[in-house]
Amino acid sequence: MEQRNRRVDMTLGLGLAGFVLLPWYRIEEGFYAFRWLARFPFGADEAPGLVQMVAEGRWWLAVVAALLLAAAAVRFFSPAGEARGRLLTALGVAGMGFLVLQGFAITFTGWSWTIGEALFGPLSTGQPAMGAGAVVVGLSFLFLFSVGLAEQGVMRGDFFVIAAIALLVALVAVFVFYPVLSMFVGAVQDIDGSFEPSGFLRNIQDPAIWSLDCVVSGARCGVAWRTLWLAVMTATGSTILGLAFALVATRTRFPFKKGLRLLTVLPIITPPFVIGLALILLFGRAGVVTTFLSDLFGIEPGRWLYGLTGIWIAQMLSFTPISFLVLIGVVEGVSPSMEEASQTLRADRARTFWRVSLPLMKPGLANAFLIGFIESMADFGNPLVLGGSHGVLSTEIFFAVVGAQTDPSRAAVLAIILLFFTLSAFLAQRLWLTGKNFATVTGKGDSGIHPALPRALAVGVNALVIPWTIFTLVVYGMILVGGFVNTWGLDNSLTLAHYARAFSVSLQDGSIAWTGVAWDSFWTTMMIALIAAPLTAAVGLLTAYLIVRQRFVGRNMFEFALMMSFAIPGTVIGISYIMAFNMPPLEMTGTALILVACFVFRNMPVGVRGGVAAMSQIDGSLDEASLTLRASSWRTIRRVVLPLLRPAIVAALVYSFVRAITSISAVVFLVSAKYNMATAYIVGLVENGEYGVAIAYSSMLIVVMLVIIAGFQLAVGERRLRRETRIAAPAGVRPLPAESIKEKIA
Repeated sequence: MEQRNRRVDMTLGLGLAGFVLLPWYRIEEGFYAFRWLARFPFGADEAPGLVQMVAEGRWWLAVVAALLLAAAAVRFFSPAGEARGRLLTALGVAGMGFLVLQGFAITFTGWSWTIGEALFGPLSTGQPAMGAGAVVVGLSFLFLFSVGLAEQGVMRGDFFVIAAIALLVALVAVFVFYPVLSMFVGAVQDIDGSFEPSGFLRNIQDPAIWSLDCVVSGARCGVAWRTLWLAVMTATGSTILGLAFALVATRTRFPFKKGLRLLTVLPIITPPFVIGLALILLFGRAGVVTTFLSDLFGIEPGRWLYGLTGIWIAQMLSFTPISFLVLIGVVEGVSPSMEEASQTLRADRARTFWRVSLPLMKPGLANAFLIGFIESMADFGNPLVLGGSHGVLSTEIFFAVVGAQTDPSRAAVLAIILLFFTLSAFLAQRLWLTGKNFATVTGKGDSGIHPALPRALAVGVNALVIPWTIFTLVVYGMILVGGFVNTWGLDNSLTLAHYARAFSVSLQDGSIAWTGVAWDSFWTTMMIALIAAPLTAAVGLLTAYLIVRQRFVGRNMFEFALMMSFAIPGTVIGISYIMAFNMPPLEMTGTALILVACFVFRNMPVGVRGGVAAMSQIDGSLDEASLTLRASSWRTIRRVVLPLLRPAIVAALVYSFVRAITSISAVVFLVSAKYNMATAYIVGLVENGEYGVAIAYSSMLIVVMLVIIAGFQLAVGERRLRRETRIAAPAGVRPLPAESIKEKIA
């Protein structure tokens, strides 16, 4: 009884603090600057909700105060139980609903809907975007809702689990679905926010988007079909090459297998447009190869690289290692005993591979294709560098936002088309694999050996892998060399000027001065990434715990909605965040918060899948034993589950940190003069033709990423799965005794 009351007291205390002790509205100069304290609590913009209601004439906040007082009355005059739980649940829903309603209904100038003015008359004052106080009060209503459900016995009365589910649903709704919905709404709005579908109708019928003249006349196709064709070609090519690499690494005697695995980290630690720069240094009009062929054979330098061909080569270089990373585990996971059984039935190696091994790899092939398709659709850096006049959807969206003729409606229409393509591929993959079973790991030991590849196939995959590996190494070599050349193609003398301009340091008045032009964006990037990485890992692993360990209504839909956010391209995320968070009720454009939120919810699905995989290997009896000994769910997670998830935690931290540094497709829309990320700054250098400084900056980022990956390897080590090791538990293994569990949770 006391614990139930304590939860309600803490929740009400949180709501009271938000309403009385924190600024209700957004602080323009930033909440964490704390300069608002000098004018608190009577400044017009810095006042808490109570003062806003009384002194500033914002009478609608009285409803919030009344709901908090009603919750306090329920706490003190109603005994704990189902009846009180129903009242608290209703008050929590009413509070959250009213905050959302008043946030959309009242803007800077007053009512945003005519029905509000008709019912209540004109307002003497409007309201800016919600601030810290409003957010804290919103959380208190959400926790009131959770406390009410717990008192009604939902989820066995486990408040932590209910609150975690409610909080995650709210966060995903705010930072994933609300921005996408805002993008759809923005497509049929005018600049002043009024309903105006003419822009949508004009853009959706634009021949520049849908034209198919290229099929009959050889003219240029519409940007939608160009992007779709490029994505299909990239996904197909990267999947084939990734499978070839995986087969060479696992089914042949290739002598440099560790080197192949090293290639998998290169696209992860490389800024996404650097490949395009390296290709320009090789095959551009002043490139090494172009100049060599021109001098040797008199071949006139051309512009063949600037178009879909160049983009496709760059994307193949960028995404093939990722396909390899996905497929190598799938190839290793095919049971050798099934292949041996096929050969025992007199099937030769070729028939065994095509009829047994390859069909069992279908889930991995589908995932690799989907990743290649979505990454190609979302790719912004390579098309920006190499696209020339052959734009794709991601670059067209960018220029519709920042171009000479800003057209938000066109940007929204293009983003909707891009989202339609990626979600269609995502759903097609789910439908294709639904109801099919590809399991070959049964829990029994499997000490068989994979048969060698058919000779013809072995020759074919080696003929693909070896030249492509050499080509990849040459391209990455150009990235390193390009930063030490004065002006590529004009003055190839070696210099350190680009590094000095980007990262120079000097002593001024006895202190270190970061005088290089790149330091501001570099330190901003590190700060944002260090904030976003632990939040991404925490949200992902908490979500994985709820999915694996808890059973609740809508769990499958909850998991599907989270993973569907993976299918939303970064370009769509960027444009939707601008449309959603550029005005009340939540205004975050130009702040560090919008960058952190973008990284957390963009990279969260990877943390979720990694957490689900790790959690599935931990026997649920450990949780049950802890709960049986009267530990709460939170204590069980902290003392039992988390220590067993250390490798998954470190992996999620490193991945989210690296992705936050190298991301570009969403970031390019969200950066500001105060918070400029490294990748966006490098894009600006490329647009200004400062290739040397851009490559020098990119090389520095690659070194930083290599150090982080090396630290990760030292901290966690390699996890090796050997066929010689039995994977079934030996007979007679006793479960972990309750005493050891008790020690864990003590």
